[in-house]
Amino acid sequence: MYNKVIQIGNLTKDPDLRYTPQGTPVANFRIAVTTKHKSGDGYKDETLFIDVVVFGKQAENCSQYLAKGKKALVEGRLQERKWESDGQQRSKMEIVAESVRFMGGGKGNGSTGAQHSEETVPEESTELEPF
Repeated sequence: MYNKVIQIGNLTKDPDLRYTPQGTPVANFRIAVTTKHKSGDGYKDETLFIDVVVFGKQAENCSQYLAKGKKALVEGRLQERKWESDGQQRSKMEIVAESVRFMGGGKGNGSTGAQHSEETVPEESTELEPF
C-alpha cells in the first residue's frame, strides 16, 4: 500500500510544542488548504482544515519558525486517530509529517518578533516518527 500526502496551506494558529514522557518533541498545528473549483457562474473556493503532527528536531523547528498565517508545505502520510469521549467513539484524520518546508508569506510575516527575523530559517528538516 502507498500512503503519501503533500499539502500547502496557511497555519490557522501557532504550533503547539510538547514532549513525550521519553523526551521526544511533538508539535501539532493545523493548516488551511484552499482550492478553487469551477462552478456554473465562475469559481468557488473550498477550504479544508487539516491537522498535522510532527516529531523530533523538526517539531522544534516548526515551533520556532512557524506562526499563524505562515505558509508551509507538509509532506507525510495520513493517519486516523480514534478515541472515546462521553461514551461515543470519535475519530479524525491527520497528517503525520515526514517533512515540513517553511514557505514564508502569509499574514504571519513579522508577527513572530524581532528574535526570529535575525535567525536563519532551516531549509528543510526531515525526521521520521520515532516509533
